[in-house]
Amino acid sequence: MMEQFRYESGQLLCEGMAVDALAAEYGTPLYIYSKAALLGRFESIRKAFAEAAPVIAFSVKSCSNIGILKILQEAGSGFDIVSGGELARVLRAGGDPRKVVFAGVAKSDDEIRDALDNDILMLNVESEAELDNIQNIAAEMGTVAPVALRLNPDVDARTNAKTTTGKKENKFGIDLMTASRIIKNIALSPNIRLLGVDIHLGSPVNSTGPYTEALNKLADFIRDHRSPRSQLEYLDIGGGFGLLYRDETVPSFQEYADAVLPFVKKTGCKLILEPGRSIAGNSAILVSQVRYLKDNGTKHFTIIDAGMNDLIRPAMYDSYHFIWPTKSNRTPPSHLFGAADAPEYIAREAADAAAGGGREMQPDGLILTDVVGPICESSDAFAKGRRLPLVNRGQNLAIFSAGAYGFAMSSQYNSRPRPAEVLVDGDTVKVLRRRETVEDLMLGEEL
Repeated sequence: MMEQFRYESGQLLCEGMAVDALAAEYGTPLYIYSKAALLGRFESIRKAFAEAAPVIAFSVKSCSNIGILKILQEAGSGFDIVSGGELARVLRAGGDPRKVVFAGVAKSDDEIRDALDNDILMLNVESEAELDNIQNIAAEMGTVAPVALRLNPDVDARTNAKTTTGKKENKFGIDLMTASRIIKNIALSPNIRLLGVDIHLGSPVNSTGPYTEALNKLADFIRDHRSPRSQLEYLDIGGGFGLLYRDETVPSFQEYADAVLPFVKKTGCKLILEPGRSIAGNSAILVSQVRYLKDNGTKHFTIIDAGMNDLIRPAMYDSYHFIWPTKSNRTPPSHLFGAADAPEYIAREAADAAAGGGREMQPDGLILTDVVGPICESSDAFAKGRRLPLVNRGQNLAIFSAGAYGFAMSSQYNSRPRPAEVLVDGDTVKVLRRRETVEDLMLGEEL
């Protein structure tokens, strides 16, 4: 649910601010974040897992704006990073390095040195070769590197094929047999301090079953591999908690906690969580203005000023984002708004798609339309055969659930300046990132 985004008197509001007014002032496309939504979901996770007093390490890759990171840091968040650039963002935002975990299969030597110089909590090691390299770098630096082994438990989290990370064929993590041998030989790496084990199954994981399956394996693994040289005091279960986009049945944070905490007790480990999408996803929208309407006799198109360079998820993952005009006198037919007619809307949408779509106005006043952007790619579509109110040129559409992997994955493809990002806090607004200019597109280039 997106409690901080609601319609009043036919206008979409973010907290106390009218979305159309923000679009008029800051232009479109425009990312609008709700501070209350960000903090509310962070606090919900903390409350659900309170018994374990976890390190909640927000996944920077999901939403990397330093203003967002600062808000979460002030709330007590740590951070999960996957690059040296993300570490720099965390430090700029005032993040505590001792609450930073560093994952990724191809950390560079400079990134490893920088992490050790900044005394981060741990490096999550993804291969035996990487562990050897960290040992050598730590020895050169005259220090001991804190690490966890990222294990690959070979568990299918039943997520998108492009975002699954815990199966044997994925590039992530170390298989349990290899990890067992590494731990038994850890004395051969005197500049390594093995702190724990880590998993990440993919995202979004819309059930608790994959966590239970993986943690069953890990609990036994930890029990069998503890020693004075490998005390394994941390259990990092990654992130991947689900998010409501359309009609998914997503466990509550408490349900995730109820599944995970028994294993934490069994191992006696300190818990680390790496949520990203579940905090940021429904904390922001992307607002886009309608540029043109087009009807080719077979299909109807709603052409907007946002493109796949601004939000690539639909093009890259075939992801569903609910879309609705920012002015509407009816409750949007979406589970995001708890609408009673959401199941009917979704069912008719599926039936229309199966029938090949069309362009005729529907009995409920909606039209079947493709919502597309300006990028010179046929994949630049946010929705196909979507049932929407007929809008006019100059009106705004809201693309919901855009806070995670939205701006963070944006680009300047087609030489398009990236959007502004703003934060709403009650009835005030703050610019988190100014809109790029054409000059920004050419920074660093030379003739």
